[in-house]
Amino acid sequence: MFEINSILRNNIRNLTPYSSARDEFKGTEGVFLDANENPYNTPYNRYPDPLQWKVKEKLSLIKKVQPKQIFLGNGSDEAIDLLMRAFCEPNVDQVISINPSYGMYQVAAETNAVNFVKVSLNDDYTLNSKSIKDAITQNTKLIMLCSPNNPTANSFDASEMLQLAEQFNGLLVVDEAYIDFSSKPSLIEHLNNVPNLVILQTFSKAWGLAGLRMGIAMASKQIIDVLNRIKYPYNVNSLTQNVVLEALSNVHLMQAAVNEILVERKKLIANLSTLSTISKIYPSDANFILIKISEAKRVYDYLIDKQIIVRDRSKVHLCADCLRITVGTPEENKLLVEALANIGK
Repeated sequence: MFEINSILRNNIRNLTPYSSARDEFKGTEGVFLDANENPYNTPYNRYPDPLQWKVKEKLSLIKKVQPKQIFLGNGSDEAIDLLMRAFCEPNVDQVISINPSYGMYQVAAETNAVNFVKVSLNDDYTLNSKSIKDAITQNTKLIMLCSPNNPTANSFDASEMLQLAEQFNGLLVVDEAYIDFSSKPSLIEHLNNVPNLVILQTFSKAWGLAGLRMGIAMASKQIIDVLNRIKYPYNVNSLTQNVVLEALSNVHLMQAAVNEILVERKKLIANLSTLSTISKIYPSDANFILIKISEAKRVYDYLIDKQIIVRDRSKVHLCADCLRITVGTPEENKLLVEALANIGK
């Protein structure tokens, strides 16, 4: 059976968390003389809710989890960093992730002096569960998977991921940043049955709020309590909380945007498939597609000259001659396809 204290760092277990003025008094009315705030320049002269309860309460109804199972941070990167700080002893413990995948996992590990082990995906971008299991040692504290994966755009098999969690006495962290564009369901429904599962999501993609930098981590209350103990006191500002609250009141707008992106993704794949220079278009469960094209770096530079910016992934493991293309508006996608169609001319 998974036991959180068996992998929690001793100094984190014994840490007395910082208690802010807004932690100690949770009311909304009164003469506030407790936090050394400027009494003028309302409404932003006051510190924000350090635990973002209004956002969590509204978000919990959408995600169908309890508010105390939600951590909100400055992008998902904050949750990634905190997980490594809480559970990985520097210069001792290790994190396992897949290759290729989101680069911040490695950056966060190396910043925290945590050994980072990359396990290659299979050639068809599926998980190599056996190699992941073989890489696990007594010092492995986290396994990080991105599903749908970046930059390969595919989702991994849910039963395969859950089996990894069941056989691992550490945390399985599944980054679902692109889950709203996927044909596969989220693993959220398994949170209460899999105590070592952590799910990351974000407001940056489907919600269209990348500029606000709000990420989501969902897990057991025990894991979320650890993250809240070590985070910075006011990690999400009032403006961000207010805009996210408004977005959560208009879920239909998010869903409409997602539906439009899915329609455009299908059209973009169909249009690109007519181009002879593109040798492969990989299946996508995300708001981007990965293509294999002749002389990818030259094509990338050509598109830059046309002021069309895509991502050159040709030097990434298993992605030789590949470009990653975000699904844009109909007009943007049309410009891209026209530019690629004319590249030979």
